Amino acid sequence: MGRSPLRLRPALPGGLGGFVLRRVLLGLLTLFVVSLVVFAATQALPGDAARAILGRNATPASLATLRAQLHLNRPVTEQYTQWLGGLLTGNPGQSLATGEPVTKLIGKPIENSAFLMMLAAIVSIPLSIVVGSVAARRRDRPFDHAASIVLLSLAALPEFVVAIALVVLLGTTVTQLLPAVSLVPPGDAPWKHLNELVLPCAALVLAVSPYVARIMRASMVEVLESDYVEMAQLKGLPERVVLWRHALPNGIAPAIQVIALNLAYLAGGIVVVERVFDYPGIGSAFVDAVANRDLPVVQTLGILIAGVYVFLNLAADVATILVSPRLRTSV
Repeated sequence: MGRSPLRLRPALPGGLGGFVLRRVLLGLLTLFVVSLVVFAATQALPGDAARAILGRNATPASLATLRAQLHLNRPVTEQYTQWLGGLLTGNPGQSLATGEPVTKLIGKPIENSAFLMMLAAIVSIPLSIVVGSVAARRRDRPFDHAASIVLLSLAALPEFVVAIALVVLLGTTVTQLLPAVSLVPPGDAPWKHLNELVLPCAALVLAVSPYVARIMRASMVEVLESDYVEMAQLKGLPERVVLWRHALPNGIAPAIQVIALNLAYLAGGIVVVERVFDYPGIGSAFVDAVANRDLPVVQTLGILIAGVYVFLNLAADVATILVSPRLRTSV
C-alpha cells in the first residue's frame, strides 16, 4: 500500500538546490502521468453522468441536451485538455451533480480532512519515535517483546477494522465514552468538535504508527551499536543524554522517509476511516462523487491526493539530507 521505506540517493551535481529542482521536475512529470491515469479511470466508470443526474425516466432528448451542456459529447482528448487547462489555472470545472464550482464544493471537505490528518500526524509521529527508540534501548527485554507483538498486530489490521473495533469498544456496545460518528455541522470548523474527532484520529494513529515505530527501532538498534555512542557511554554521559542527544538525531533519518510515506498514505487511507465515522471530509466527498459519477470532483480529488504524495516525498528527501551530515556534505 505504499508504506515501505525508500532509500534516498541524491545526485551530486548542483548541490541541494539542484537536487530539489530535479525532484520538483520529476514530481511534475509524475503528476502529469497520474492525471492521465485518473482521467482514463474516471472515463471508464460504469454508468452515465447525465442519466445519474436526470434519473432513469429521462428522455433521450433531455439526456442529449444535458450531455451537450456538460460537454460530455466532446472527444475524450478535448475533454482532457480542457480539464487539465482548468486544473493548471485553478478552475477544475463545475460539479456535474450540483452545478457548483468544484473548488467551492470540495473546499470544506479538504479543510476537515487536513485538520484530521494534522491531528493524527501530531500524535503518531512523536509516539512512534518514542516507542521505537525506547524499544531499541531496551532490546530483547520485556518492553521490546511486548511492543513488537502489539505493533505487528496493529500492522496486520486494515484501518477500517481498527476503526470499527474502536467504535464497538468506545462508542457503542462495550462503552459509550465517545461519539460513534463524527458529525461536524456544515460550516462549522472541525476544531470546534474535538470530541467527535478522537475516534477517527485514534484509528489513523493506530494504522500508521506501527510502521514508523518498527523502522525507528531497527535504525536505533544499529545506531546504539556504533562507535560514537559507545564512546559517549564510556565518557559517563547519562543514558537519556546518549539516547536522545547522540543516537536519536542519527537514527531518525531512515524513519523520515517512512513518516512521509505514511502521512501520504493517510491522504488515501483517510477515505475509508472517514466513511466509517461518517466524517464530512474528502472521503465522503470522494465516495459521493463516485456514486453520482461526478467526474470533475473525482478527478480533482484524485490529483489532489497524488499531489500530497509527491510533496511529502520531496519534503522527506530534503529533510533526510538536512538531518544527515553524510548526505548533507555529499550534495
